[in-house]
Amino acid sequence: MKAMILAAGKGTRVRPLTYDLPKPMIPILGKPVMAYLIEHLAKYGVRDIMVNVSYLHEKIEEYFGDGHQYGVQIGYSFEGYMTDAGVVVPQPIGSAGGMKKIQEFGGFFDDTTIVLCGDAVINLDIQSALFEHRRKGALASVITREVPWDKVSSYGVVVSDKDGRIQAFQEKPSQETALSNHVSTGIYIFEPAVLDLIPKDTVFDIGSDLFPLLAEKGLPFYAQSRTFNWIDIGNIKDYWEVSQSVMMGEVAHMDVPGVQLEEGIWVGLNTSIEWEGTHIEGPVYIGSGCKIEAGATIIGPT
Repeated sequence: MKAMILAAGKGTRVRPLTYDLPKPMIPILGKPVMAYLIEHLAKYGVRDIMVNVSYLHEKIEEYFGDGHQYGVQIGYSFEGYMTDAGVVVPQPIGSAGGMKKIQEFGGFFDDTTIVLCGDAVINLDIQSALFEHRRKGALASVITREVPWDKVSSYGVVVSDKDGRIQAFQEKPSQETALSNHVSTGIYIFEPAVLDLIPKDTVFDIGSDLFPLLAEKGLPFYAQSRTFNWIDIGNIKDYWEVSQSVMMGEVAHMDVPGVQLEEGIWVGLNTSIEWEGTHIEGPVYIGSGCKIEAGATIIGPT
């Protein structure tokens, strides 16, 4: 099994965090959210990972490199162009368009591939999801979750029958027009034949273009409704909730980084704390290079 991480977007809904960072590089307790994804993929034996990049692409490439520190191989596909003056201009071509560009260049999608958005923290059982995908003979599978009806307009809504076969896909419908409250988590499993449906040199999106096409053609396209931790960083509020959830131990298989000084207090490297008159009530994560002066009060989770 191979993997592709979608990392070409600007992340405008998470500004100001993304003014100088691509969304997958937003730190969760000092570590980019995409690092958690790569570690999770490696845990399930996924070794070949492609990443489509565009906005601030160099920050992703410089941080993750070839992936050797994670025990994987990482390749990059830049979406954009260079002007006659030598200026590099980002120009995303849609999530499915990014897949097609990679396929046309080197034929990466020659095996079952899991495709993930690079801005969510997950603990999905990938092996189980792959087993169900193959058992049903699916050409494409979407991992879904149920959300409150007042949240459906933020997601791609999936309509499926009792066997999970997808009959319709609505990209961010209003609450009034939504046909379901089961939504895509931005985690997909594709067989290589899916790439034949994506046009070349065209802006083409997985949710708004590819999925309606799969449903319209009546191809073996299935939803998998699974219970797992899925924390999407859609806005600043989500970002704070992700950090809190990790610190509170609510996200399985995710540990707070750094050194634990005492119950509920973790610190990064070269952190200075003046303890006189200082009150710290965990869970608290104090990043590398921070200085806490005497008399400070910190109440977690923070």
